Order: sequence, then C-alpha cells, then structure tokens
Amino acid sequence: MLSLAVAPLLATRVSAQQPRASASAPARQTEADTYTRYELLAPTSGKFRIVYEVTATTPGATHYFNAIRMGSIASDESVFDRASGKPLIFDEVGAAEARAGGIRVNDSMQRYIRVKLARPVPDSGGEQRVLIIKTYEDRASYFTRGDTIVFTRPLGIKRNAVVLPPAYELVSSSYPAQVLQEADGRIGISFLNNTPAEAPVTLRAVPNTGASTRASRSSVASRLSERAHQDREIVYFLQQPETHAFDLYHDYTESRPGTSTYLNVVRAGSSVSNPSARNLDTGEALRWEVLRGKAITEAKLAVSNVTPETEVVVFHFPPVTEGASVRLRMSETYTDSVRYKLVGDELIWDRAFGRPSNTVVLPAGWVLTNSAIPATVSTRPDGRVQLDFLNARPDEINTLITARRR
Repeated sequence: MLSLAVAPLLATRVSAQQPRASASAPARQTEADTYTRYELLAPTSGKFRIVYEVTATTPGATHYFNAIRMGSIASDESVFDRASGKPLIFDEVGAAEARAGGIRVNDSMQRYIRVKLARPVPDSGGEQRVLIIKTYEDRASYFTRGDTIVFTRPLGIKRNAVVLPPAYELVSSSYPAQVLQEADGRIGISFLNNTPAEAPVTLRAVPNTGASTRASRSSVASRLSERAHQDREIVYFLQQPETHAFDLYHDYTESRPGTSTYLNVVRAGSSVSNPSARNLDTGEALRWEVLRGKAITEAKLAVSNVTPETEVVVFHFPPVTEGASVRLRMSETYTDSVRYKLVGDELIWDRAFGRPSNTVVLPAGWVLTNSAIPATVSTRPDGRVQLDFLNARPDEINTLITARRR
C-alpha cells in the first residue's frame, strides 16, 4: 500500500539571500519547497481539503503570508510548524497587512492567511518550514457532469497531488502523472511540473462499479513512491575542469524518531573534502566526521560492502522526536576525475542523478555547448551558466554536459 501521506518536502535555492529591507520597504517574501495535496471531498460539495507545505526563506521574517485563491471559500484552517509538529498562531488579513509584511499585492481585495512563525527565519542560511491545512469550496474547479467528477485547475507550483474520493476510479488525466493507491484504497494522482508555466490539470473520475476498491498491499509496493513528494535536492558548483573538483550541497529532511545521524557514502571513484552541515530550521552548524574502511565497520554504521577505500561522511544532529523533523543541508567538495574532466579544450560532466531536483552551475568563463538531458538553463548574476534538472521519473537520469571556454 502506498500512501501520499503528509510529510515535509522541495525547491532548489542557489541564488543569494535577500538583504534586509529598510523600515519603509519590507523585504519581499520569498519561499521554497512548495507542495500541494488536494483531497477531493464529496462529489457534489465542490469542496476539497488542501495540505500545503511551504518553506519561508526571507531572512529575519517573523510571519508568512499564504494567499487565499480568489473565487474560493476557505474554511477549517489549521497551521503547523513542520520542524516541531506544533500548531502555529495565524489569522486572516487583507491586502494592506500583507503588503506591510513583504507581499507584492496586485489586488486590493485579495485575502491572506498570516502565519506567525515559530522563530524568525535565520539570517545564516536558514529557513522556516510551515504546514497549512484548509478546505476550499470552489465549484468552478471541482464539479460533476452526470456520474463523472471533474477537477480542473491551473497549478502554478511544481509539486502537486490530487486524491480522488473513496470508490472512484481515474478515467483521464490531462497532465503526465503517477497514479498511486492510498493505504485506505483511494487513488492518488501525483505530478511534477517541469515547465515555467502553470500546469493545466484536468482530471476526470467515475464511480468504481467493478473492481474492488479495498486497500491491499501491492506486490510491487517496494518500487512505488511519490516522486513529487520526495525531499532530496542537490546543487553542484563546478570548479575549473582541470581540477576535477566541484562543490556541492544537498538538502534532506529527516523525520524518523530517534534518528541522529546522516550518512553520506562517497561514490566510488570520488574523494571528499571540506565537509560542513547546518540545521536549516535553526541555522546552527552541525558536527561531522569522515570515516574510512575499518573505522566504518567499527562504528557499526549501516553501510554495506565496506572496503578499505570506502569513505563515509557522518553528520550528527540531536535525535528527532516523535512528530517532529529536521531539515539538513550538507556541503562538501568532491574530486572525480572520471565523471568530471577536460578532454582537449572541452569540459565534460558525465554523472547520473537520482534525486528529483538537481542543479549544475558551470565554472566561470565557460559556455554551454551540449546537455543530453533536457534542463532549464539560466545565467546567474555572476555570469555563470546554471542548468536545472527536474526529474519526474523514479529512476536515475544520466546527465552528459559539455562546455567550452568563452
């Protein structure tokens, strides 16, 4: 049985954080890691429950503002701090209050949920993770046509899931999606939007009058997981190719009670240096150590096939408590002469990515010439070329990138 149950989760943040604004011009609200789950309620109600995960990233911010979509009637709201699992104080405000809090308001009639964060967003590369639960009534988005239910809605964020009412089967989806059965038998439709535009989602479903809708564990359950809800992301900053070196950071959310370490097994053929880590919820630095070969076995770490060359970076943090989670950012420098090299005058990056969100930043002074896997390409303020790969598939993508000097 596969569940699309609520858990913390993704977006890549590689640009510099905003400086604090003056008293007359509050810093613009920024956010990341947005994920929305729509649970369709009774077909004739026009209502759906929304589970919205978001990360507030504006340094120093004490509040987060969530817009209530125009045309929807909101009710049954609750808000939680995802780090501790505890409720947060919130209220509903108008455009004036939102503007004062850093929102660029386009409509004076717009309403917002204003959330008081558990603590200010840390200045030192931190964030605050928020969970907002609410029910919308929106008959333009969710309605019936005979015995068919229709959910149609342009979705702007990149990660979404829609869960059908009990005893309904999916008959059409306008957008490529995973279809995953919930533990209670409901059908979930989950997708990653890897375009810069809104996803024009239209789903249709009918009552299931044939096959059983009772929940039962699939024989291939171990191969099923919701890709859009996975919370791992990685960013590579390539150094000059003659060095074969690249800096990276990877983000991960740990929610298993009692867990107090993260193990990063260095890929064979690579070597690691300059590790560091921080708790993104608090901004505090974390302790780490690098173990090799026999030391890994003696430490009784859960690492298989240990050889004298095996290298593991161990990051330590306080044990996770029940109902809580911790968002980690681990940074390292890797050297890999096989997968990152200079052949003649051509830079070659040849590496497999397993995470949903992967970013590669080319070295200064290099022009992109090939990318075998489709990517969103942009130029950073420092002139470096950035490639963003959003992989909706559950398997790895073998990226091959080449570049030449300007």
